[in-house]
Amino acid sequence: VPFFAFLAVCFGLPAGTMVYGAFTVLDPESGTSRFSTENVSGSLSGAYATGLTGSVELSLFTALLATVIGTLIAQAVVTSPRPALRGIVVSASGVLANFSGAPLAFAFIATLGTTGTVTQLLHLDRTGFSLYSFTGLVLAYLYFMVPLMVVTVLPALDGLRSQWQEAAASCGATRGQYWRHVGIPVLTPSLLGGAVLMFGTAFASHATAAVMVGSSQPLITIQIANALNG
Repeated sequence: VPFFAFLAVCFGLPAGTMVYGAFTVLDPESGTSRFSTENVSGSLSGAYATGLTGSVELSLFTALLATVIGTLIAQAVVTSPRPALRGIVVSASGVLANFSGAPLAFAFIATLGTTGTVTQLLHLDRTGFSLYSFTGLVLAYLYFMVPLMVVTVLPALDGLRSQWQEAAASCGATRGQYWRHVGIPVLTPSLLGGAVLMFGTAFASHATAAVMVGSSQPLITIQIANALNG
């Protein structure tokens, strides 16, 4: 009972308040609230629609890259004959997955910004690269999303028993057939869950994008923050 009461107060009440506010508007003549879809239709048109589209595109792209790269790194760690490598990667991933927001943005600006150390050293400005663009946001987001995916999918990869591959090989199955019929089906729920987590993480990220690109990139989180701040 205490748990469900906590959920109702901390999650149900705020969610219900947001839903109520989304479908009600204040009538200026009577001063009372009435049911309306004006707020919803307004959020799906104009600048807000552009920001929503930009956030979805960025989230989908970074989620796909983070899922693929993170899974490959985790698989390399699981199959590595060096136990120390696992400890190093897991520890580093745990730290990097929590390094985001304004500190991450300033770190990228100092290294890959217009006058950043790496930019000046490798003359990246001559290649047309700009940190304050969609590409720059992708790089910054992947910095903390890939480690998060590694931590997320590593337990699932540990669950793949070596005996399964040995049994498949003894039955004449190739490595590709093992992954197609055994490995990937077993990992699919974890991979889908990780991909959804990556999408949600990218979509909800605000501070990193706000510090790096401001309003130059249409993102719904920045527009919401600007609306709340007046």
